[in-house]
Amino acid sequence: MRKFYSILLLLLTLILLTTYNPSEMELISNQGNSLFDVKSIKIINNEKIKPDVIEEKLKKIYGQNIFFIKTSEIEKVTRNIIYLQSIEVKKKYPNTLIVKVFETSPLAILLKNSEYYILDSGANLILINTDSVTNYNYPHIFGKNSEKYFLNFLQLLKKNNFPIIDIKSYYYFQIGRWDLQLKDGLLIRLPNNMIKNAIEKSVELLNKDDFKNYEVIDLRINGRIIVN
Repeated sequence: MRKFYSILLLLLTLILLTTYNPSEMELISNQGNSLFDVKSIKIINNEKIKPDVIEEKLKKIYGQNIFFIKTSEIEKVTRNIIYLQSIEVKKKYPNTLIVKVFETSPLAILLKNSEYYILDSGANLILINTDSVTNYNYPHIFGKNSEKYFLNFLQLLKKNNFPIIDIKSYYYFQIGRWDLQLKDGLLIRLPNNMIKNAIEKSVELLNKDDFKNYEVIDLRINGRIIVN
């Protein structure tokens, strides 16, 4: 049996040596007018990001052999594009790359060091002109370092079915708690511990007619509901 495998290995080696042509491989990888040089890059699935923004980053890809293009190479040069979360690259032979774009979502407007930013679902801060703040229909976030904790807090609200769409502003306090200002004017004060229970209670109260006329629901003290 060992002799059989040795003969088989020898035959495969001979076939490889007799069919391998270094000059042909060099032609595929280096020839400037190769059939497999990238001549077209198609950007799909993008909404907020303009195609020319991505194409500008990928202009050095043109002319490279499509067989040797790596997704990591494209990810590296597109890494800092605003609203870009990730990409998926497919090769359409002989010479076209299809780049599928996955974008982040803008979540809120953050005030930080007297500047306004859009905070997106990728935790990116995108500077915007102060005069254009009113053009964005997103809730506002206030509080030092609030951007570090906001995504986790937002996820907690969603998991407990809080009506996110009704929130006008988020206020973060350094002790680790949040206040929520709703669009109808109601202020909900949450504690810095047992926050999940407080969110569940707030959702319950918002569904009761008795609490619709209050301006403040204070849940900071465990087991107590203070209203104004």
